[in-house]
Amino acid sequence: MIWGKDAIFKALGDSTRRLILDELSERNELTLYELTIRLITKHNLSITRQAIAKYLFVLEDAGLVKSKRKGKYRVLIFNNEPLKNLLKGWIE
Repeated sequence: MIWGKDAIFKALGDSTRRLILDELSERNELTLYELTIRLITKHNLSITRQAIAKYLFVLEDAGLVKSKRKGKYRVLIFNNEPLKNLLKGWIE
């Protein structure tokens, strides 16, 4: 799958979205609730789940975050493939 460079750079251009990716890369899978709690407690962000959902939309659009159903929960997963593909042409 090929992700757009512009969408990836747009997603990485915001510090809150980068924090979300940091948290998702640190923990393999997080629910929206778990992610919200981590952002509030670890990073002292004053943010709602609804606001995080908007950030996640941009990250999912860029292919950097995937989600899947696990029981009654939606689990968020960091996908580093778009970053690997983006950098492959520049580093190799």
